[in-house]
Amino acid sequence: MDVAATAGRRAIRIANGFVNLCVLTLILLLLAFSSYAIWDSGQVHSSASAKNYEIYKPTDESETASFADLQAINPDVFAWLTVYGTNIDYPVVQGQNNIRYINTDARGRHSLSGAIFLDYRNGPNFSDFSSILYGHHMENNVMFGEIGLFSDQSYFNARQYGMLYINGQAYGLEFFAFVHADAYDFDVFRVNMPEQSEQEAYLNLLMQVAMHTRQNVPVTVNDRIVLLSTCSSDSTNGRDILVGKIIDTVPRDPFEKEEAERSHTIPMVDELSGLWSQIPLWLKYSAAAMMLLLILPAIILTYTKRRRR
Repeated sequence: MDVAATAGRRAIRIANGFVNLCVLTLILLLLAFSSYAIWDSGQVHSSASAKNYEIYKPTDESETASFADLQAINPDVFAWLTVYGTNIDYPVVQGQNNIRYINTDARGRHSLSGAIFLDYRNGPNFSDFSSILYGHHMENNVMFGEIGLFSDQSYFNARQYGMLYINGQAYGLEFFAFVHADAYDFDVFRVNMPEQSEQEAYLNLLMQVAMHTRQNVPVTVNDRIVLLSTCSSDSTNGRDILVGKIIDTVPRDPFEKEEAERSHTIPMVDELSGLWSQIPLWLKYSAAAMMLLLILPAIILTYTKRRRR
């Protein structure tokens, strides 16, 4: 009887140890997978940052050669888009269809973040009355991730201008409406409007369906308008659209001085305390995984010893 009882207890201990090992292995695998997923997500967002293209930005005549260098890498690059007060500061491409640059960046390389691209149905160089630019809605304020923020009235009011560089010349952008529409609303996502009556009807439609407008910004059929479209987080087929018109004069960037001053100021205490938020998520989770690797075996060993008693 004692031998059988001893063998039974031993079998239970072995079974407990095996179960604990399986649980620990599963936890470690989940942590490893989660860490990799977060790291991979961080890589995608990092590759989509506008800072990756800063060297190519045509800010003045002395730097247009850099823009030409990007065009030499990818001939589909033909313009540059900047929205003041946001991180939207990217080269613009146009492919033979609207699929090409969904998963291809402005350098022509495969990238889940894609590129900012002009609708293939539009004439080149924003020559149409209405042109549509597409970009992914992404976190961390990259690509067109900030377009949805214009749904807030104060955010919309504070950001009225941008810049569009076309054919060696810089133009201004003046945003006059924010629209939330369905992806299959073909009345909104329309580009070919050769007749003046069609253009007038289209402008009226945009102003009617817009969430926010600037009534003090006159827009007529003699203007060229640009729609910045991205997916909306509010609905599956929703699209957030910032609408502006091309103007001959490039407005001053009201946020430029603010950013320059901030970069030269001494960090305040609350800014220093927020440095933790600047550490990449993958690094935080990796550190947490390492802590668990050190703690979990000790917990399991303690639990096993108590069961033996």
